[in-house]
Amino acid sequence: MLTRIIKLLLLVGLLAGSLSMAAEQPAPSSGEEEAPSDLSTTPYNDPSIPPEIVAMASGAPEIEARNYLLVDFQSGEELAGLNPGLRIEPASITKLMTAYLVYQDLGTGKVKLDDQVLISEKAWRMEGSRMFVELGKRVPFEKLLRGMIIQSGNDAAMALAEYIAGSEEAFVQRMNQTAAEMGMKDTHYMNVTGWPAKDHYTTARDIVTLVRALITEFPERYKLYSEKEFSYNNIKQQNRNRLLFRDPTVDGLKTGHTESAGYCLVSSAKRDNMRLISVVLGTKSDDARANISQQLLEYGFRTFETHQLYNAGAVLANVRVWKGDQTEVPAGVTDDLFISIVKGRYDQLKGGMQLDKGIDAPIKRGDRLGTVIITDRELGKIVKESPLLALEDVAEGGWWRRMMDGIQKLFAD
Repeated sequence: MLTRIIKLLLLVGLLAGSLSMAAEQPAPSSGEEEAPSDLSTTPYNDPSIPPEIVAMASGAPEIEARNYLLVDFQSGEELAGLNPGLRIEPASITKLMTAYLVYQDLGTGKVKLDDQVLISEKAWRMEGSRMFVELGKRVPFEKLLRGMIIQSGNDAAMALAEYIAGSEEAFVQRMNQTAAEMGMKDTHYMNVTGWPAKDHYTTARDIVTLVRALITEFPERYKLYSEKEFSYNNIKQQNRNRLLFRDPTVDGLKTGHTESAGYCLVSSAKRDNMRLISVVLGTKSDDARANISQQLLEYGFRTFETHQLYNAGAVLANVRVWKGDQTEVPAGVTDDLFISIVKGRYDQLKGGMQLDKGIDAPIKRGDRLGTVIITDRELGKIVKESPLLALEDVAEGGWWRRMMDGIQKLFAD
């Protein structure tokens, strides 16, 4: 009789433990970020700063968003925007930087797509949008990458970060270092997913900087952002970027949503030889972020055109060099130079240069020697300026050359 009672107690204990573990299992959800709403981006900005409005041309649509920015990918020029430098909570748009670092390591061979990633408890317990990985299982690196990009999986992002850096904290340090190297001076990350956290912020302008780098450096990886659905663990989820289903010219990039950040969308579209990037932040709904982004893209393609002005390496001038082993250095642009203009004004453009004076050797390729100036002749205004760069190195000359050039330089204009 005592033996039966002991067995019954053990059975009850096992049943209770199973129920407890089932209760701990994260519940399936198709929502984006079911995050706390008591965090605000207000402390990130000085309330006395006046609004910043970007308008290269008239006729921009009225946009109901906290911040937005429309940029020409090739020229980098800002076509329309509101408060693009205002610090905001990025939500899952954070995962663009997470992915950027993943692509770097795939490129160097540090990690491979067929690597098997062990799922930690921290990754398994992630809330919000998920691909529903299982605790203790090994998942192919490629599937986690797709889960993070297409399904916006927080669990996938965490698993990738831990596999690459050993911990989320170490990966976040690298995210912030990379942001600083890119010149994203108004960006700071606290996690790899975009879950709301104090001092986790970016700007529309910094997001564009990241997107341009991502598309330029990883064109093959970028194609993943256009995939419309992904299935894992018998759960199929669609890409939350609705524009992928509406506009065949849209091929990316990323949605984000929390109660405090609102509904956000970073999108990109290419038509003919022109690619535009749209960043819309802090809208009221999923429909709103898609509709507003579509309006911005349509306005951009309807109003502007892109032209290549000079090829990379083209010699635009020969600049006088003092005290060097040669007296001149070829100058131009080290990358293709593009311009964005209102449609129909290309024939009015005129190119010119302003050369720096008194340039001494040594000179390294890429050193600034002046400015390329593009003017609209009819309007009589400068429409673009770009650095004029040295295309070759110039070493320092011998003592006689340095002495003679020093004397001549005193009497030069």
